[in-house]
Parts: sequence; C-alpha cells; structure tokens
Amino acid sequence: MSDDHYVYVLSCADGSLYTGYTTDPERRVAEHDAGEGAKYTRGRTPVELVHVERFDSRSAAMSREHEIKSLSRSAKERLVEGTTDSSAGRPDSSRGRPDSSAGRPDSR
Repeated sequence: MSDDHYVYVLSCADGSLYTGYTTDPERRVAEHDAGEGAKYTRGRTPVELVHVERFDSRSAAMSREHEIKSLSRSAKERLVEGTTDSSAGRPDSSRGRPDSSAGRPDSR
C-alpha cells in the first residue's frame, strides 16, 4: 500500500465540485469516470481532476478533506485556481503539499 495519501477535487460535467480521499488519484479518477466511484459522481461524468494535495498520513489527509468540504463554493474555486487568501483554504508544509501531478459535492 502507498505511503502517500491524497485529497482531490474533481470538476464534474454539470459544473459541480466533488472532494474525496484516495491513495491513488489516477486510479480513483478513472473509477469515477467509469461510473464506479462515489454515487454522487456516477451521473455527472466525465469528471476532471482539478486539485490534488499529498499527505504523509491518512489522518492528515482525512482532516484536510473535511476542511475542504467545509469551504464555500467560492473558497473551493479559489483553492482550485491557486489564489486562496486564508490558511483554511491553503495547505502549509505541516499539513500537506499540493501535488503537481495532477467527498462532498458543491451546488453551483
């Protein structure tokens, strides 16, 4: 099993955003696209991976997933665009690292 843990944000075909946790972002996005991912994304394919953060522990990743899910839609959009202006919407070195290899839905 991977030592890395990831929180990811998907942009769904209907314009909504979905946040989730995984140990393998590439595999997980493929599952979502194949209709084998979260129930929420099954009718909203195709999905696009728009943000990924990597963590060293499952606990840290799950905490960050909860934090992102608690953000407003506009704050999530700023996170995805990389223009967050508060520590709640931006990882720091103690929590996670954005992954350049690049759940809860938002309403529009």
